Amino acid sequence: MAKVVVGLSGGVDSSVAAYVLKQQGHEVIGLFMKNWHDQTGVLEADCPWLEDKFDAEAVARKLGIPFHFVDLSKEYMARVADYMFAEYEKGRTPNPDVLCNREIKFDAFMAKALELGADFVATGHYCRKETIVKDGEEVHRLLAGVDPNKDQSYFLCQLSQQQLSKALFPVGDVLKPEVRRIAGELKLITAHKKDSQGICFIGKVDLPVFLQQKLSPKQGKVFVVEPDSELFNYPWDDCLGTPTDEALAALSKPYPFHPRYGKKIGEHNGAHFYTIGQRKGLSIGGFPEPLFIIGVDVAFNQIYVGMGQNHPGLFRKVLFIANDEIHWVRPDLNMQEGESRTYSVRIRYRQPLQQATLHRRQAGMYIVFDEMQRGITSGQFAAWYDGEELIGSGVIH
Repeated sequence: MAKVVVGLSGGVDSSVAAYVLKQQGHEVIGLFMKNWHDQTGVLEADCPWLEDKFDAEAVARKLGIPFHFVDLSKEYMARVADYMFAEYEKGRTPNPDVLCNREIKFDAFMAKALELGADFVATGHYCRKETIVKDGEEVHRLLAGVDPNKDQSYFLCQLSQQQLSKALFPVGDVLKPEVRRIAGELKLITAHKKDSQGICFIGKVDLPVFLQQKLSPKQGKVFVVEPDSELFNYPWDDCLGTPTDEALAALSKPYPFHPRYGKKIGEHNGAHFYTIGQRKGLSIGGFPEPLFIIGVDVAFNQIYVGMGQNHPGLFRKVLFIANDEIHWVRPDLNMQEGESRTYSVRIRYRQPLQQATLHRRQAGMYIVFDEMQRGITSGQFAAWYDGEELIGSGVIH
């Protein structure tokens, strides 16, 4: 059996992961990491790290495993938080949870675990790993969790083969209610604890307040755009079959919003505080239906909104990923320039998988969906699957 360091977060999933590993006969060590100090913008009583540490330590005691603590706050700030601030400043919407897994849990944290003599690092993620042999080499497959309501493979879409080789996911083939039941039977302190929400290791935040740690407010104009605007007359049929590079490049660009297409209806405190599809936070009323953000222009500090959740400005069919932003969980399945393949794709956590065609071209990867997609957002990750296996991912341009 192996020596396994499990990332005890103070939640029920990692608690049961540690129990499962111990039942399997492994030598298990609990390691809790602190990643955030500043509480600016963090909503009151949400994700207090001291309470999480106390719960993680209590679980370790109950299970009879050693407990260690590591402070990775500097690494988290440099490799996740600073990236997040920089992306928002550019008008992009990052996914810090994906970065946290790639840069912290399966990198900085994994390095600390290996210092403790670990053969593997385990987490409470709802996903699975399967190792196969291909052309004489071990290949690690990242598979969706068995529980369709909790599958977290999307959050691990940036992991490498090296990272997966050392990773274990003990609850990936268990349903969430069963995890709760096991924790309850063991009388673990985390059995009925609510799942954490919001930004990885920070919690739920008032985003504009949180971002103002690094980004200054800047008053700008809000424009409403009518649904029948000529702006949305994209020739989507041009991306069918084997589209030209020119058609793909044109159709993958966000709508070119401009004040001439809309009417000023109010002001905002900084375009970089907003994201595509956002409904709350504008404080502009008096419309028959809710307003949704359909365009963000940080260069001119302008926000564009549309009325109603089915406004055409919320929907697009093509997205682009630059070459240096493409990542293959399965490098052996890397697409070559000029190649096209059909995969299932999701552009956010919990989104049902969508059928799409991936076209690898000189500039990068174009993803053409069979159906129009709501809220394609620059800075987020698109992940593509073959059945239940996550094959690759990339940052939406």
